[in-house]
Amino acid sequence: MTGICGWASDRPGTVRTRRLLALAVIGLGLAGCQSRSPETTGSIGGLNLLGTSRPERSPRAEIDALAARYNSDPSDVRNAMRYAAALRATDQKSQAAAVLQQVALRNPKDKAVLAAYGKSLADAGRYQEASEVLQNAHSPAQPDWRVLSAQGMVADETGDHARAQSLYDAALKIAPNEPRILSNLGLSYALSRQLGEAETTLRLAVAQPKADARVRQNLALVLGLKGRYDEAERVLAQDLGPAEAAANVQAIRAMAAKRSAPKTAQAADPAPGRQLARTAIQ
Repeated sequence: MTGICGWASDRPGTVRTRRLLALAVIGLGLAGCQSRSPETTGSIGGLNLLGTSRPERSPRAEIDALAARYNSDPSDVRNAMRYAAALRATDQKSQAAAVLQQVALRNPKDKAVLAAYGKSLADAGRYQEASEVLQNAHSPAQPDWRVLSAQGMVADETGDHARAQSLYDAALKIAPNEPRILSNLGLSYALSRQLGEAETTLRLAVAQPKADARVRQNLALVLGLKGRYDEAERVLAQDLGPAEAAANVQAIRAMAAKRSAPKTAQAADPAPGRQLARTAIQ
């Protein structure tokens, strides 16, 4: 079973730190587990509830081949982007950002390159830089909902939930009812202690045809944070076996119990207000 701290993302993750919810919140951000991509949906407190659904790593041979092509022709944008994506997929975030930085320097007006670079910076925890790059990755005249969603994630990571929610709202005007945006918005509401709004938004997200297990995971996490563990378990059981769903609900219970512990007991937490974990749905 995949339990606490593993990103429910499109690539494997490694544990960075475990942070407790400051209120009862979840997932976008800074939190528990390391591997994620900024564009998208998250998990609460570093919990990964997706069981064995995580895709495999890119083969080492493929990365070596991409690296060889990149070294022989760094100006090949398509190959460089594929190489950076493979590096991110194998949790080599700093290297991916370094590759994309060079591509961006050679192609400073390429919006796709800037978007990838900004997301990579956010993936590596370099949020201020990510915010600056993502701002240039699209324009008011031609906004990109994926970039807006990534900007929202960065805002959530830095604690500016009101700005994050305005960015998700702007993204939804371009892509109405897109479950990835709705999921991020729901998580942002949870971060700002609006669990009712979080549940409503995530229920709308899971009702969309394109919603996947990760979106349902976020709803289950919010339900768990509201103390509705049986309902959370039923949601998780749609994608996990009964035993695995039950075990993950126990993990949510433990997280909620730790959150409600006396403040003195929580003082040892290195960053008690920032414990979210985003996942990538690209």
